[in-house]
Amino acid sequence: MTTILRRDIGLLALRVGTGAVLAAHGTQKLFGWFGGGGLEGTTKGMEAMGFHPPKQSALAAGLAETGSGVLLMLGLATPVAGAAAAGNMAGAVSVHAPAGFFAQSGGFEYPAYLGFTAAGVGLVGPGRYSLDHATSHRFDQPWVIATAFVASAVAAAAIVGKRVRDQSVEESEATEEE
Repeated sequence: MTTILRRDIGLLALRVGTGAVLAAHGTQKLFGWFGGGGLEGTTKGMEAMGFHPPKQSALAAGLAETGSGVLLMLGLATPVAGAAAAGNMAGAVSVHAPAGFFAQSGGFEYPAYLGFTAAGVGLVGPGRYSLDHATSHRFDQPWVIATAFVASAVAAAAIVGKRVRDQSVEESEATEEE
């Protein structure tokens, strides 16, 4: 088996596996599939985690995970899919970071892994067995990669920063009430 063929099959496996996990998590948030809370349950969770407005945050997280997962599986607009997943996982990392690194302690290991894997696929490209390849890489251009990752980083920083500021205000108000 040639090195190029192995690389393309490896990218296919990585894309499909990572995309399926992301899509499954997203459909839990949006539709309650696979034992998820659906949009209502996710909204409550987002509010408890300090994301405001919670319903829009739940919808954005569900759409980002489902959409980026499906796009990664298909190998379509791969840089955009990888960047969207990475940005969304940055928000999840911010929630889990206080618990440390390892997942068994509630840490950020799992969302970080998903985010880095999706980002890596978005940066390296989808490989030969993809819709990007079938469309002559129309959505897999250098300017798309740069734009997608910069936009995702800016959005993630804004959302995580807003959450941190909102939590600081809530903590200050709670301290004043005591």
